[in-house]
Order: sequence, then C-alpha cells, then structure tokens
Amino acid sequence: MISTKNSLGASNGVKKNKIVVVLGPTASGKSELAIRLAKCFSGEIVSADSRQVYRGMTIGTAKSSKKDLGMIRHHLVDIKNPNQNYTISQYKKDSLRAICGIIKKGKLPILAGGTGLYIDVLTKNLEIPNVQPNAKLRKKLEEELARDGLKALYEKLVTLDPEAAYIVDHHNPRRVIRALEIVLQTNKPLSAQRKKGEEPFDSLFIGISLPSLELKERIFRRVDMMIQDGLVEEVEALVKKYGPNQTAFDAIGYREIIRYSQDATSLDTAIQIIKRNTWHYAKRQMTWFKRDANTNWVSDYAEAEKLVREFLRPPSHSFLLECSADNKPKCLKL
Repeated sequence: MISTKNSLGASNGVKKNKIVVVLGPTASGKSELAIRLAKCFSGEIVSADSRQVYRGMTIGTAKSSKKDLGMIRHHLVDIKNPNQNYTISQYKKDSLRAICGIIKKGKLPILAGGTGLYIDVLTKNLEIPNVQPNAKLRKKLEEELARDGLKALYEKLVTLDPEAAYIVDHHNPRRVIRALEIVLQTNKPLSAQRKKGEEPFDSLFIGISLPSLELKERIFRRVDMMIQDGLVEEVEALVKKYGPNQTAFDAIGYREIIRYSQDATSLDTAIQIIKRNTWHYAKRQMTWFKRDANTNWVSDYAEAEKLVREFLRPPSHSFLLECSADNKPKCLKL
C-alpha cells in the first residue's frame, strides 16, 4: 500500500467526495498527466489556469490540442472573451458547479493547472474579500509608479505584506497596484484576508517534480515552439480585435509580444524576456506549491497512477455530492 498525503474527510468523520488535483509549474507536463489520468479513471478535467479561460488565447497559454479537448471533457476553458472580467470569486463558483456536475455523472473530477490561488480557493474553500477599486488611490499609485518605477512600488507592497512575494507578479504593474490597493484599503495583508472554510472535498494533490535545469530547458523549448506555432500572429489578431490594454493580455507571452508589435523592442529581445519571465514565474509557482505538505510529488505517470488507484479504493459506504441553491456542497449518504 502506498501512502498518500490527502485529506480523509472532516474532523466529524463525514466522508467527502473525492477529487484529484494535478499541479506544478508551467511547462512541467500537467495537462498531459491530467489527460492520461482522465482516460484511465473515467475523469473530466477542470482547468485551474487563470488565462486559459479566455477565448483566442491559445498558443500563449499552452492549451491542450483540439484533439485532446475533444477526447476528454475540459471545463472552464474558453469561457470568456479577453475584454471580459473574470474574478477569483467567479472561478470558485464555476469550478464548484463543474465538479458537482462531473460527480453526478459518476466520473472523477480532475482539477489541473498552475494557478495556485485558483486551486486553493476551491480545495481550501477560501473566502475572498470583495474589495472594490478605489479610483483616487489607484491614481496615486499610478503616479508613484511613473515617478519611482515598478521596483519601488513592488518593494512597498512586500514591506506591507511579505507574503505578496509569493502571490504577485513583480513584473506586472497592474497586479502590483491592485495588490497595494487591497492592502492599503483594508490595512491587512493579502494572506490574512483569505479565510479558510471547511474543505468541500477529499482531495488528492499530485505535484509534478522536475530538476530545475530540465524544467528551465522545457520552458525555453516551449517558448521557441510557441513562436514557431504563431504566437506573434495570435497576439496581433487579439490586439486588433480587442485593443492592447485588456487585463487578460498582462499574461506572460502576450505583454512582451505586444511591446514588440508596438516597436518597443525587437522580436529576439521579446523572446528572451518571455523565457526569463516564464522561468521566474515557474520558480514562484514552486515556492507557492511547496508550502503545502499535503502534495504528493511525482516524477512520472506510473507514480501518479498508483497514487490515484490507492486514493480511489472503494469505501465501505457510498456517498453522493449534492449542490444546494447557493452552490455549497453537501455529502449525503446513499
């Protein structure tokens, strides 16, 4: 018997419906692993990627092929246009609804992606505060950005909230400003505002672990392949349709190509910056994921399959998840 680090139900002994979570840094092979597990265990995949929700952002977000998307049902992919807002609260509702539907069909939900906050908001039942934008404060922060630069603004954020270093992309001015906006308005660090509720599922966390050098090489190769596959053309088509200033286009790969298209840099320079930023992002992802001791780290598919087989051993009783009107899951004994 192999040991899995998973939640085995609430403290009151109520058994919960099981889901599998496949996580890891960008380019580590999460999508491929999730698809193979879905084929093996009659599963459907729920995306935990904050950019794959957007239509048209295909090459730069490394979406699965049309063949794979057609073979295994994927949820929360291509559900919004890049000019539409999509919040973490909306993701929580949508992912819970998708998982309810999968379980009711008698299939295995597999949550897969690299957006750590998306994974946590669902599996840890985080309550995200609804802090409205403050135009006056935002203008002040934008003036600080223009005067002092992004590095100074980011250092201000990390001084107020050290945990933000694991959460906020320090190359992304909009994310830094929004994080400061929340912290300054609430006088609380971001981490302190994310209260955990009772975990709704019995979750098996599987993380993909690769040596740093191998991961870095995979990232660089994938960036080169994205360029070959038409990333520049994809970005230019999206900008022509929606304009360059959409929040969705702050994603790595898109903002750098937009700068190239605006003659702010050469293509070779843009490619090198994409590689560097993606590598830095992967390291932040690993820092985030490594904090959770419940993750089972694997290096190949065979290890992952063994973990899932052990996790899905039939219990002594059967349970069914029902979703109430407010989308809160309930475990009912059959």
